[in-house]
Amino acid sequence: MIGHRGAMALELENTLAAFRRARADGADGVELDVCRCATGEIVVFHDDDLTRLAGRKERIRDLPLAALREVRLAGGQTIPLLDEVLDELGDDFLVNVELKATALFHGQRLAPAVAALLVRRGTGERVLVSSFNPFALARFRLAAPALPSALLFEAGSHFFARADARRLLRPRALHPERVLVTAARVEAWHAAGYAVNVWTVNEPAELLRLAELGVDGLVTNDPGAARRVLAGQSAS
Repeated sequence: MIGHRGAMALELENTLAAFRRARADGADGVELDVCRCATGEIVVFHDDDLTRLAGRKERIRDLPLAALREVRLAGGQTIPLLDEVLDELGDDFLVNVELKATALFHGQRLAPAVAALLVRRGTGERVLVSSFNPFALARFRLAAPALPSALLFEAGSHFFARADARRLLRPRALHPERVLVTAARVEAWHAAGYAVNVWTVNEPAELLRLAELGVDGLVTNDPGAARRVLAGQSAS
């Protein structure tokens, strides 16, 4: 059970409060998003700019860390560093780090910076790095080939992102959008040696369907509620 941006249904996404809530509610791990600010630090934030969460137009990549430290999000929350989140969650909690690289050739500085941070911290198997961008993921794999990675893809994405890329990148896991997941595909992906972690799954019927198919991970906005759904099915 993987909390999407923490427990974002209950706390502001990608904040320490959201990650703490996911852990308290029984998640096995969390998914989070990272990008680089102007001074090179790796910050945990989903969007390219501050418009949606802070009502400001500045882009994350244009602001130094000192300026980002002064930004207040809803409820007075702040933007954490990846290092701070890893410190908060401890050494026994799973973390899925998504590289935010919206343009095809973006992420060529972000990916090796994330790799260096994870190698320095010795995160090993507990941190998995994913991206929709195959070039960013390839750059991460070159920088840290021993660390686990995953290829994200969604309905309507180019065939390259779903088939050719996984053969070239050899990720540890596949992260498909839930609408793409069928019994036949799960069987084929498992047979090829991939773990299968599905996003973003909130509806009870869909949680039960995917659990029945034997996927490895469910990415959800409310891990506590998802746990209760699956526990109720087990009890019956």
